[in-house]
Amino acid sequence: MRIRTLAVVLALAGAVAACQKPAATGGQVDGARIAAADGNAEWLSYGKGYSEQRFSPLDQVNAANVGQLGLAWYAEFDTDRGQEATPLVADGVLYTTTAWSKAYAFDAKTGKQLWAFDPKVEGAKGFNACCDVVNRGVALWKGRVYLGTIDGRLIALDAKTGQPVWSVQTTDTSKPYTITGAPRVVKDKVLIGNGGAEYGVRGYIAAYDAATGKQAWRFYTTPNPTGAADGAASDKVMAEKAAATWSDGEWKKTGGGGTVWDSIAYDPTLDIVYLGVGNGTPWNHQRRSGGKGDNLFLSSILALKPDTGEYVWHYQTTPAESWDYTATQHIMLADLNIEGQPRKVLMQAPKNGFFYVIDRATGQLLSAKNYTNISWATGVDLKTGRPIEAPNARYGQGPALAIPGPLGAHNWQPMAYNPKAGLVYIPTNVTPFAYTDDTGFTYKDGAWNVGVDFLTNALPTDEATQKAVASMIRGALVAWDPVQQKAVWTVEHPYFWNAGVLSTAGGLVFQGAAQGEFVAYDAAKGAKLWTYKTGNGIIAAPMSYQIDGEQYVAVMVGAGGGGQISAPGFMPQRPRLPGRLLVFKIGGQATAPPFNVPAQPEIDLTGVSSSGDVKNGFAVFHQQCQVCHGPNAAGAWLPNLRASPMLASAEDWKGVVIDGVLAPRGMASFARFLTPKDAEDVRAYVIQEARNAAAAPATAQGSRTPAPPPKS
Repeated sequence: MRIRTLAVVLALAGAVAACQKPAATGGQVDGARIAAADGNAEWLSYGKGYSEQRFSPLDQVNAANVGQLGLAWYAEFDTDRGQEATPLVADGVLYTTTAWSKAYAFDAKTGKQLWAFDPKVEGAKGFNACCDVVNRGVALWKGRVYLGTIDGRLIALDAKTGQPVWSVQTTDTSKPYTITGAPRVVKDKVLIGNGGAEYGVRGYIAAYDAATGKQAWRFYTTPNPTGAADGAASDKVMAEKAAATWSDGEWKKTGGGGTVWDSIAYDPTLDIVYLGVGNGTPWNHQRRSGGKGDNLFLSSILALKPDTGEYVWHYQTTPAESWDYTATQHIMLADLNIEGQPRKVLMQAPKNGFFYVIDRATGQLLSAKNYTNISWATGVDLKTGRPIEAPNARYGQGPALAIPGPLGAHNWQPMAYNPKAGLVYIPTNVTPFAYTDDTGFTYKDGAWNVGVDFLTNALPTDEATQKAVASMIRGALVAWDPVQQKAVWTVEHPYFWNAGVLSTAGGLVFQGAAQGEFVAYDAAKGAKLWTYKTGNGIIAAPMSYQIDGEQYVAVMVGAGGGGQISAPGFMPQRPRLPGRLLVFKIGGQATAPPFNVPAQPEIDLTGVSSSGDVKNGFAVFHQQCQVCHGPNAAGAWLPNLRASPMLASAEDWKGVVIDGVLAPRGMASFARFLTPKDAEDVRAYVIQEARNAAAAPATAQGSRTPAPPPKS
């Protein structure tokens, strides 16, 4: 035992020494260094260390001097979509990713680019990404950088050169899988999940040998639709617990969903990996499973053994999930004193609006309270662990306006925990959604398969309606006491879709904002202490590191993601701009130039007409197109169809929608789902909307209503 203790001490000492004196070792990161990262200046995994707390013990930048924070260096990228990555720093090198799954390495002190890697994802694959072609970052392990790609590959790069070492296809390329999350590495195994549940896939997480890329194990989160065993780590628990919770329904065609697209944490002491599982396919439980059964392991937290993928325990946050209430949101581990007893806990604030504190050794629910206003449930029964649902929450007796909607009360944007203050800082969204059973639902291979009628959300565009909808849409940063289960302070945001969070020992909370600001708040009271105008919206979470005695704070800048796409009218109206990485330090003197804002498209529809059926075009658009282009064709962040020059010509419109001439840029052909007549009907409808918009000026909040989807 003493020899083992000495080995741990030496490993931790080595990790601390490495962070104090950068060396060109090419990211020689191992489990001991990642475990130690929570307590030192390094940022070696997506959430800093294995606990995912996103708390930096650095205090050189603090509440007293944060006003002196200035730009140390910046980099600009060639992608203008959402930037969601959290950079990692090891041995003086900063590693990050951008949209379209591109990876970069920089000298973390000077900003000099060391290498760049482009996996060359086919543009048409962007169609499979429900919530933008984003990427949340890389993993580091023993001289290599690990990256997941939108088209489902897991790639190992040499940390010094950026050259590929191996690449494996982790998904079935015939199905609409994607990868947007950051890998994690545990005990020489690279863990990665995937996305695609809106379209119709079967979720799983898999582990790959870090040296060779060979798959070590796979755990499925939904049963095999055929009823057969998979020869996977999940077989035993599927037979014993999960399979009986599913009844006949559309899930047998779609795979059931349950993708593991983001959160992963690891406890080295208990040797347990924790992961969050997403929504079902279709969303609508009535369509998915005949309205029967809890449908394990949808919307669940799963605890597995990292060596084998063996099941340990689970907790389902939303049984029989029917609202796209994923449990893939940030999971963090902490030691809390609850009712006078020290407890090793897991904390999560998933989409459904409840903050959960769970014993991470046993899966026992310790407490659950709603961290923002919700309407679908009134509480959680601590005896059963089940939510207490409101009447007609399941929209079986007609439409049900629910808060939150599919964007959730908290989405992928990471929260942060300050163990000194005992507070969790949660970026929240409040967006309503009118759920309606799609009684005519039929499965469409490769399309959105949610079992919900989106037409309900195509609301009138008059100013009064817009103001009423806008009054229900809010965003905030909430400082939450996880022991008392109550808010300590709240900062309201002017827009709902904001950024992830960083907490530091300097008494600060850093968060970006949709309106183009990077802000430092007082961690105890929420007062705004410092602001930097970024010129573009931020959705990513910041991080902090130290080199040569100087503390740096870094953040990726670039609007996008699910909220920007699906509810553009309630976000700042700006064109897509290049992504940037901004790095700050006390006394920084660098200057980032203003963005070159492209001219906005204009179109003259004088004399333009269509033979299409506007009524059918309205229906087709809201079932097939509004996910990306906004309800009522009002999207602005992805191409604003009301201003598209393609509207002027039926031939050009068909070329895009049916023939796929813009597939290399992400607009795949819809010939699988629409006839040429459908496409022309949509064109007729969009022409009408364009003329209506030209005749009536937009309201202060924009002229758009919130759309259905996301997660990211």
